[in-house]
Amino acid sequence: MNRKTITAKRILTRARVRSKISGNVKRPRLSVHISQTNVRVQLVDDINHKTLVSVDTLKQKTLDKKTMSEKATWSGEQIAKKALAAKIDTVVFDRGWRIYHGRVKMLADAARTGGLKF
Repeated sequence: MNRKTITAKRILTRARVRSKISGNVKRPRLSVHISQTNVRVQLVDDINHKTLVSVDTLKQKTLDKKTMSEKATWSGEQIAKKALAAKIDTVVFDRGWRIYHGRVKMLADAARTGGLKF
C-alpha cells in the first residue's frame, strides 16, 4: 500500500469512530493522540467545543528516557488525576484511528485504575 491509501484509510476509520461517539459536559470525550515520540490526551466537550482537561508528554523532561508504553501509562494516570480534580469521573473513549491494543490499551487501563469510568 502506498502512503495515500494508508492515510485515506486512517481518515475513514477516524470518521467512523467519531460518528458513533460524542462528548458533553457531564461525559466528555477522552481523545487520544499518539505520535512516534509523544502522547497527547484531552477531555473534550463537543457541544461547547472546549477542551476541559489535557495532558501531554511533550515538555516533560522526566519522561525523555522513558519508553512509549511508559509515557502512555503516565498520561493515563495524569489525565485521571486531572479529571477527578475537575469533578469528571465518566468519559467516552475516543481511540481515533488506532486499534484498541498496545499503547492505547495501556493508556485506557491506567486511566481506569486512576478512577475514570468508560
